[in-house]
Amino acid sequence: MDLSPHPVPSPGEALKVTPMMEQYLEIKAANPGALLFYRMGDFYELFFGDAEIASRALGIVLTKRGKHQGDDIPMCGVPVVRAEEYLHRLIALGHRVAVCEQQEDPAEAKKRGGKSVVKRGVIRLVTPGTITEEGLLEPARANLFMTVARARVSDSEARFGLAFLDISTGLFGIGECDRQGLAAEIARIDPREIVVAEALYEDEGLAHLWRESRAAVTPVGRDVFDGASAERRLAAFYGVATVDGFGSFSRAELAAAAAAVAYVERTQIGARPALEPPRRDAALSHMAIDAATRANLELTRTLGGERAGSVLDAIDRTVTAGGGRLIAAWLSSPLTDPATIARRHDAVGWFCDDLAARTELRSRLKAAPDMARALARLTLDRGGPRDLAAMQAGLEVVAALQARLAREAALPALLIEAAEALARPDSGIAAGLAAALDDELPLMKRDGGFVRAGCDADLDETRALRDESRRVIASLQARYAEESGVRQLKVKHNNVLGYFVEVPQAAGEAFLKAPLRETYVHRQTMAGAMRFSTAELSDLESRIASAADRALAKELAIFDALAARVLADQAAIRAATEALALLDVVSALATLADEENHVRPLVDASLAFAVEGGRHPVVERALKREGKPFVANDCDLSGSDAGHIWLLTGPNMAGKSTFLRQNALIAVLAQMGAFVPARRAHIGAVDCLFSRVGAADDLARGRSTFMVEMVETAAILNQAGPRALVILDEIGRGTATFDGLSIAWAAIENLSAVNRCRSLFATHYHELTQLAKTLPRLANATMRVTEWQGDVVFLHEVAPGAADRSYGIQVAKLAGMPAPVVERARKILAELESADRTKTPARLIDDLPLFAVAPRPAPAAPRRDEVAEALDGLDPDDMTPRQALEALFELKARREAARKRPGP
Repeated sequence: MDLSPHPVPSPGEALKVTPMMEQYLEIKAANPGALLFYRMGDFYELFFGDAEIASRALGIVLTKRGKHQGDDIPMCGVPVVRAEEYLHRLIALGHRVAVCEQQEDPAEAKKRGGKSVVKRGVIRLVTPGTITEEGLLEPARANLFMTVARARVSDSEARFGLAFLDISTGLFGIGECDRQGLAAEIARIDPREIVVAEALYEDEGLAHLWRESRAAVTPVGRDVFDGASAERRLAAFYGVATVDGFGSFSRAELAAAAAAVAYVERTQIGARPALEPPRRDAALSHMAIDAATRANLELTRTLGGERAGSVLDAIDRTVTAGGGRLIAAWLSSPLTDPATIARRHDAVGWFCDDLAARTELRSRLKAAPDMARALARLTLDRGGPRDLAAMQAGLEVVAALQARLAREAALPALLIEAAEALARPDSGIAAGLAAALDDELPLMKRDGGFVRAGCDADLDETRALRDESRRVIASLQARYAEESGVRQLKVKHNNVLGYFVEVPQAAGEAFLKAPLRETYVHRQTMAGAMRFSTAELSDLESRIASAADRALAKELAIFDALAARVLADQAAIRAATEALALLDVVSALATLADEENHVRPLVDASLAFAVEGGRHPVVERALKREGKPFVANDCDLSGSDAGHIWLLTGPNMAGKSTFLRQNALIAVLAQMGAFVPARRAHIGAVDCLFSRVGAADDLARGRSTFMVEMVETAAILNQAGPRALVILDEIGRGTATFDGLSIAWAAIENLSAVNRCRSLFATHYHELTQLAKTLPRLANATMRVTEWQGDVVFLHEVAPGAADRSYGIQVAKLAGMPAPVVERARKILAELESADRTKTPARLIDDLPLFAVAPRPAPAAPRRDEVAEALDGLDPDDMTPRQALEALFELKARREAARKRPGP
């Protein structure tokens, strides 16, 4: 579909249009659905609906050019030199842009006739998932696009092949899932763009996935996902006879992978990125985390979509862009194999034990540029001198780190593999780049001036001729000014006139008369200035242009030779780049462990879940900034043949949700390979993590808050197995009390008897605590609080037992509820708690008239110094530290309560 709301005429319309506009319409028709950046000189111009969209999105002026069917043609443009800035804004809004360049010199077009149009063509399609420019990419975030292919297994069942690809680094992964797991995989991979066949895009049963995804969704024709030719197309892309050497893939996986490379070819239009062979990203090797759980736990972004405040933000200590992308990938895809997890823990532990090595390696890593993306740009022939410089600096870091690791006698397995990868690149490439590249480099190679003097004798000679000519022009300008008597005379240059003399308009009148007109030929009159040329300038221009062109051509040849040398060793360089990212991540996790007092967890194949002194990494970080301590808590859900369930009661604001989330996050951190915020942790590898926390509706799908709660709970009860970890908060609260209680009751029984998984279940239904008498794997736990004269003090401690009340009125008071409302609520609560269960609602309302006037409080008695009296009754010698802390909290609560009471 065309994005343009304004009608765009087809190129075959009988309506007369200019040759230039006819060319535009032909190119636009070939690229529907994309904004067309049509190169005209120093600008990219947009017309018709594209111009209207771009002017609104970019905040630029909408003008007009010519007419179509009697109406003005909308037009706007952006300078070529600032195109990257405008592209960034358009891509961020989800637009696709077709970049159309001039493909011949305007002088060649003129040879074909005065009305001939410069040949133009689209050189690439820029989409959210296929950008490579450094200025358009987030350094620490992978820029993936995903293709989704469907393969029918039966009339009622289908499998979905997934391929995800990052052109900016060459990453290429594939996998497969069922319909139920598709949303979770999209959330885990977190692509910037999703490419699907039109039939899949229009499937009503999947429409919510495309709508809810943060990614731009691009529907394409069915030919892109042709399963019959998928294997042949994939083999042709890699230039191999068969893809069997890459692994064994399903029909759905092959269709998705072939669609991915087809989309690369379609968007890059002739440019060929160096992609890794596709690697299977097996779902069974990762902890399954559905989209709702990822959102609830705020792993890589908060509920508001921000990185700040997320778990990733709290744990990321990486110092390189590649390391930042890798730690996000580890956090998004925790492992399930204890042996592989232990390899990561061994590497983190080595850096924890050797502070000197960690400090030295991290210091060197800080100097490493983003080699992966620089290499990708060079592969696509979009690289510049600074990309070559990035390769030079990166390879120097690689060599230094390899030499440092080579001195270590006992490295863990993961670091041995990293050291081997660091030794692979050609050691002479960095030296060659250092010898050829100048210290100050332009962004674009077309600007020249990036080759170091002395690198090439022919280039030095050509540059000397070019630079000498510049001095000749300065001398010529001085002579012309002296001869004409016009001190404001300047010799300038542009692409239309070449070199010319420019003088103020008042002085220019004299140049139109003898004797000056014999030397100066009038070329152009400007507002306030006149321009002239001379035979001498024309001759000099020819010589200067020749020298400058030869110098630039020589530099470009040197650039191509340097790039070719880098690309010849790209497989080894890519492996070394991955090793740098790995070293950055494991050393960063060791730094995190030291800074935040994290410990190495034991992860095995048991059903254990024993955490001593567990903490929430994000909440603890926030409290630390405020100078407050985090109250650590234990959790033990371990079982031999099935997991245990903790039923957690206590008031709001006491920390139930924090406790639930922190234990889920400890499992995620442990299995991603990090140390965990606890005194000790023993985790039996969790294969699925489910969370039902918080309340939200889904009005777009016609779902109330309660319906969303039930859908998510149903998904958990239908999928969780013995190795899962489930955290549930306030199930059933969105409906009538007894309905909600019944649902929560039945859910707990199902978790115990059917799912048999490790679970934390927070609730305000105190009646559920009685289930501990009949369910042997269920234990009651509560958030400890203390109360003093109607005020509640939260201790944030988890203790065995059950809460006897929810302290809702006390919390309402803390929230600032008006005093009459609080007192009225207290009276109603007292009546409700003492009322007979058989009393009818009408009788209860009669007893508690709605507009009853609260009694006027009696005059207060003279105050006693209650804090002093309580302090006199304490004997510190007979108190344990815990009792002393509790007494301190109680004294503080009394003092605050005394301050709030009115005076006598």
